[in-house]
Amino acid sequence: MPDHATRASQDYLKAIHDAGGADERVATRAITARLGVQAPSVTNMLRRLADAGWIEYEPHRGARLTAKGLAEARRVVRRHQLVECFLVTALGYDLAEVHPDAEVLEHAISPRLERALAEYLGEPVEGPFGHPIPAPDGSVVRRRLRPVGEFAAGQCMVVREVEDGDANRLRRWRELGLVPGARVRVVGCDPLDGVLDLQIGGERVRLEPRAVVGVRCEAVPDGHPGRRDSA
Repeated sequence: MPDHATRASQDYLKAIHDAGGADERVATRAITARLGVQAPSVTNMLRRLADAGWIEYEPHRGARLTAKGLAEARRVVRRHQLVECFLVTALGYDLAEVHPDAEVLEHAISPRLERALAEYLGEPVEGPFGHPIPAPDGSVVRRRLRPVGEFAAGQCMVVREVEDGDANRLRRWRELGLVPGARVRVVGCDPLDGVLDLQIGGERVRLEPRAVVGVRCEAVPDGHPGRRDSA
C-alpha cells in the first residue's frame, strides 16, 4: 500500500474514527457494518492499513488508529463536513440528501479548496448534523452526549447531533423537529413497552426508543434555552 491514503483507505480510516477508533480498538464486525463490506475483505484491508502504519490491528481484537491514521481520518472528516455545510447552505440540499454526495466529494477536496470552503462558510465549528468539525490541526472538542432513551422522565435536553446515514430516519426526525438545536423534554416512559413520551418544542409525541436511536443530546436545566457548542 502506498504511503499516501487512497480513497479506499480513507473510507476505512474514517469508519474506524467514527466508530471510536481514536480512543479504543474497534471490532472488525463494527467496521464491516459501517462499510457494508464482507468480513474477509475488511480483514485484508485492515492488515494492509496496519502494514502501512495507519492503524494498529490484531485479529480478534480489532483496530485502532495510529497518530498518522488519526490525522488522515480527521482530514477526511473535516472535508466531508465542510462539503455538507456547503451543499446545505449554498446549494439548498435537504439534510436527507446531502450525505451521499459528500461521501463522494470528500475525496476530491484539495487543501486549497478546503481552506476556501472554510473561509466561505465562515469557519463553521459543526456540520449540519451537529457533529463537531475537526479544526485544521485535527483537534476536536469533546462533548458529553447521551442518547434520548437514557434520559429520565422530567429531564430536559437539547439535541446536539443526529446520525447521517439513513435518509428515511432523517426525514422523520425533521418532521418531528428532532434536529440539532431542538429542545426536548421527557414527559414519561411507559414501563411496560418502553415507549417514550416526549415534548419536542411545543409538540408532544410518543415514540418507541428505536425510533430515536442516533439522536444524541445534552442535558440542560428546565427552562434553559440551550446552547451550541463550539469545536
